[in-house]
Amino acid sequence: MAEAALKLETAPPLLSVNNIEVVYNDVILVLRGLSLNVPEGQIVALLGANGAGKSTTLKAISGLLKTEDGEITRGDVTFKGERMNALDPGDIVRRGIFQVMEGRRIIADMTCLENLKLGAFTRKDKGVADDIEMVYRYFPRLKERTGLAGYLSGGEQQMLAIGRAMMARPKLILMDEPSMGLSPLMVKEVFSIIKQINRDLGVTILLVEQNARMALSVASYGYIMEQGKVVLDGTAAELADNEDVKEFYLGGGGEERKSFKNLKSFKRRKRWI
Repeated sequence: MAEAALKLETAPPLLSVNNIEVVYNDVILVLRGLSLNVPEGQIVALLGANGAGKSTTLKAISGLLKTEDGEITRGDVTFKGERMNALDPGDIVRRGIFQVMEGRRIIADMTCLENLKLGAFTRKDKGVADDIEMVYRYFPRLKERTGLAGYLSGGEQQMLAIGRAMMARPKLILMDEPSMGLSPLMVKEVFSIIKQINRDLGVTILLVEQNARMALSVASYGYIMEQGKVVLDGTAAELADNEDVKEFYLGGGGEERKSFKNLKSFKRRKRWI
């Protein structure tokens, strides 16, 4: 783990989110000076309670804010050194970022194969058929499912959503709540495959997840958000050993989850102006 932490510190960030503010409908401030880095080849977890701004962060990176009357009003999102703020979602996909949406968002009245081909819509090379077979090696169940995707189980739909992202040959996958609605056994299977994809293919992953324990088990580094800001970050091991994180996110503090903002002893890194 110490070796992973050293690699994280020395690797240049593939993605940098620098002091961004996000506003919806010109009036609702959701992100309040948020900053984070995602080094190439790593899995980075973004944790926090419902409403903390995690999904909005992913949409700010992928360009999907525009579909919901949201915009970045301050700060920058850079990918491989290029500023991404003004790009359309399709252009962002072409540059190597693909978002797996919360709730899977597969096309229910298309087959698995058609959904996978849809993931490659920005590509013009001749390797699509080979990549479909690659996805089937990771998710053999999808090859067996020849009917409409809407009839798949929740776990199979999540596998299809991840496989569709892989078809774009992304450098960075943004994953939003991959464990949502899945059985504990299926959650373990999905996260095992996420870790395998990162290890085998070198795909960088920014992972938004409510299941903090599972997210920290596969991530190298993590950020915790409260009310649109990062309030704590560190290696996965440091966060897993942090007493406050154990209490608030890992099931060690009773039934009612408290807030970091009320912790007088909590040491934050100032990430906003």
